[in-house]
Amino acid sequence: MRGLTAVRGVTPDLVGPVWRTLPWRALAAAGTLGLLVAATPLVTGGEPAPWQALLLLRSVALIGALGLTFLLDDPARHLTAPLPVPRPVRQALRVVLVAPVAALWWTAVLLLSPSASRPPVGEVTLEAVAVGVLALAAAALAVRLTDEARPGPFVAAALLLTAVLAPLLAPEGWALFAQADDPRWSAAHVRWAVLTAVAAGVGALCGPEPLGRGARRTRSADGTG
Repeated sequence: MRGLTAVRGVTPDLVGPVWRTLPWRALAAAGTLGLLVAATPLVTGGEPAPWQALLLLRSVALIGALGLTFLLDDPARHLTAPLPVPRPVRQALRVVLVAPVAALWWTAVLLLSPSASRPPVGEVTLEAVAVGVLALAAAALAVRLTDEARPGPFVAAALLLTAVLAPLLAPEGWALFAQADDPRWSAAHVRWAVLTAVAAGVGALCGPEPLGRGARRTRSADGTG
């Protein structure tokens, strides 16, 4: 309980520094590109078919997720490891700070999509959340398994490759990318929900600093290593 109180007391002091170290350039680039892609039907004056509108929204969701792969990049990672605030708290704070911005961005994306051909909002939003959580989980895994301070570019490339291969390699009975008029639409989104939960669990498990690595950094910061 004492440790939890300490974490709660320190977290507000971290908001400013964490806010300043967020990868705003990568997030802004992904957000801007996503909005431009979402606005394509309005710019061209065309009315996309339902499958085209769904593909467009899925592409925009992937673009946003590529931006999120940079969220856990921390140039000062090797200096902050010995801090009394656990790394999961610092990572969670990054997500909390960006979540409202991401929600507003996705709302704008949906509003830019032509209403006549727009797929069910709840289901396509679930897909976007799943891809975003998967991106964060992959970033957390990269931070956990490597000493890289900025694993974002590698994680983004891996996510993009996965997005390209997934529709090709997924078993027919486990298709995630069903169309809105496909009988498998509801079952596919049950799988999207499961994928979201699994990815969130993986991200949470990858949060803590490995004991051996944290101890080495603490000794280094104290000048005893």
